[in-house]
Amino acid sequence: MAEIVRMPKLSDTMSEGVVAKWHKKVGDKVTSGELLADIETDKATMEFESFQSGVLLYIGVEQGKTAPVDSILAILGKEGEDVKALIEEDKKKSIVNSPQSIVKEPVSEVKKEIVEQKTAEPPTSNLQPPTSNFQPPTSESQDGRIKASPLAKKLAKEKGIDLSRLQGSGDAGRVVKRDVFDVNLSAYAPRAAADEKESYTEVDVSQMRKTIAKRLAESKFTAPHFYLTIELDMDHAVAARTAINNVAPVKISFNDMIIKAAAVALKEHPKVNASWRGDKIRYNNHVHIGVAVAVEDGLLVPVVRFADGKTLSQISTEVKTLAEKAQTKKLQPAEWEGNTFTISNLGMFGIEEFTAIINPPDACIMAVGEVKQTPVVKNAQVTSGNVMKVTLSCDHRVVDGATGSKFLQTFKFLLENPVVLLGRGEI
Repeated sequence: MAEIVRMPKLSDTMSEGVVAKWHKKVGDKVTSGELLADIETDKATMEFESFQSGVLLYIGVEQGKTAPVDSILAILGKEGEDVKALIEEDKKKSIVNSPQSIVKEPVSEVKKEIVEQKTAEPPTSNLQPPTSNFQPPTSESQDGRIKASPLAKKLAKEKGIDLSRLQGSGDAGRVVKRDVFDVNLSAYAPRAAADEKESYTEVDVSQMRKTIAKRLAESKFTAPHFYLTIELDMDHAVAARTAINNVAPVKISFNDMIIKAAAVALKEHPKVNASWRGDKIRYNNHVHIGVAVAVEDGLLVPVVRFADGKTLSQISTEVKTLAEKAQTKKLQPAEWEGNTFTISNLGMFGIEEFTAIINPPDACIMAVGEVKQTPVVKNAQVTSGNVMKVTLSCDHRVVDGATGSKFLQTFKFLLENPVVLLGRGEI
């Protein structure tokens, strides 16, 4: 008997999927465990294997098209088996279960009324079309000055109207307020040049962008955000990074040092390494750092797990690998789930300071700006120094101002004293 293969839910945030590629066509034999299609979710493109065996009788979603989770993806069965009844039965169930079916009849009545109104004869009117008050310039005095009231001049300037083109209705042809108000601006406006054409391009919203919009809107309007900004002296960090890269097996970035420092600080401040769970607050003993990665369709947040226990070289290698997977849409669910804290770094784009929206379920996200050389005061003297600003966005339901500030103080101390940070693990 024919069986329906439904659009799978491949991530916790997935509500619909795109068939990126079919590996089988109608009439092909499919064995259980064999690759059937590539499904693009909101975060990655994943291979989907068939759980059934049989002949591919029907494809419900064309390649490149979108369909909601649990809709018909394909139908497998015996060769030559009729699947029309199966498809119709599924459509009926979908209509019955759809909330739109409740308002179907009233909507049709409204549409009918609208159509009737459109086809009805328009009412006749005795109103005459407005006439333009543009006349040859008679409002000028003999000495060439335009006779107009101060208010008329002000209104004409705001509207971009040439008073010399108006016929004044005041004394001796003086232009007054009502003359300016009566101007037909559409007739007065200059014609656009032939090459000045309005144009735009519209593209379908990707699955990733839909999810970003939904999750961040929920976060922004549900979690009461507040922000803490602190400036760091990065001179020692700059020197330490240079020294490390002379001996480290892989090149270390400032972002790797930031991840390590944040992870160590979170172990000392577990109330920041937390999340809101409705009637509970979860304080995590493990530290999983989400690292925001910009991709073509938006943003992905792969996770560096147990970051506090990893060396800078391990963190660097892992972040590079995860970023490459994110760019090629090859991240797996285990690589983007489970974050307890998130870091968003725009320093490489020259951004000095910004605020980020909390990435659920985290209670905090840290926005990192660029390491910038700037004049600073040291030992009562102005000198050149490297500074960096970070802003911590906090969910006030979980983290208070003092709690977030203490975390930032520890984070600042670790980055400003990288010897202490490196003393906690090998390079």
